[in-house]
Amino acid sequence: MSTIYILWLRQLKRYFRSRARLIGSIGQPLLFLIALGFGFGPTFQKAGGGNYIQFLAPGIIAQAVLFTSISTGIEIIWDRQFGFLKETLVAPVRRSEIMIGRTIGGATIALFQGLLVLIISFMVGFRIENILALPLVLLFIILIALLFTAFGTAIASVLVDMHAFQLIMNFVIMPMVFLSGSLFPLNDLPPLLILVTKMNPLTYGVDGLRGVLIGKYYIGLLPDLIILTTITTILLYLGTYLFSKIEI
Repeated sequence: MSTIYILWLRQLKRYFRSRARLIGSIGQPLLFLIALGFGFGPTFQKAGGGNYIQFLAPGIIAQAVLFTSISTGIEIIWDRQFGFLKETLVAPVRRSEIMIGRTIGGATIALFQGLLVLIISFMVGFRIENILALPLVLLFIILIALLFTAFGTAIASVLVDMHAFQLIMNFVIMPMVFLSGSLFPLNDLPPLLILVTKMNPLTYGVDGLRGVLIGKYYIGLLPDLIILTTITTILLYLGTYLFSKIEI
């Protein structure tokens, strides 16, 4: 437990010491909320979709959690290139504990990021339908954070080059974002795209957050929770296995 705590604390210190990273992590969600929210808001309302800020904010929160989680997982590549990972792996502790500590640390940072974006959303006009739903909001943010921190760790465990991460971002992460329902409704999409969105784990996180925050579900609360929890558990096991196989 002491190893997990130390690694968790190390992740938090690394994040909060970097002012540029902290400011940058807020900048992108704020840009999306203002540019898309107010830019497409009138069009969305004329199409009968209602207040676009209300629809958009849960998706932006999920996006912020995803990008923060992935980046903390991918830090393994950076640590490997500069020798920090080797120092950690040669310590007399199990690799599973190292993986758990890093994952919890990354998920905690992502949780903080998600809550920060939620607060920013209030400033641009977003409102929660039921304040009593906040515990469920935290649950969905934690599940998304754990899922994509583990996913980032799994990817970083098999990659040795930072340049390859850009390919992952372009061909895996960005399609996940755009095909999750975070920016537009999933109703009336072509059947093929509907199938793709249902294979996307972020879809269930976005739908769960949106449903809990504004009461509008595309899939449903219970299916969202079950599927998201199942995928998170699988990726945690996969990330732990792949991390245990890293060669130093």
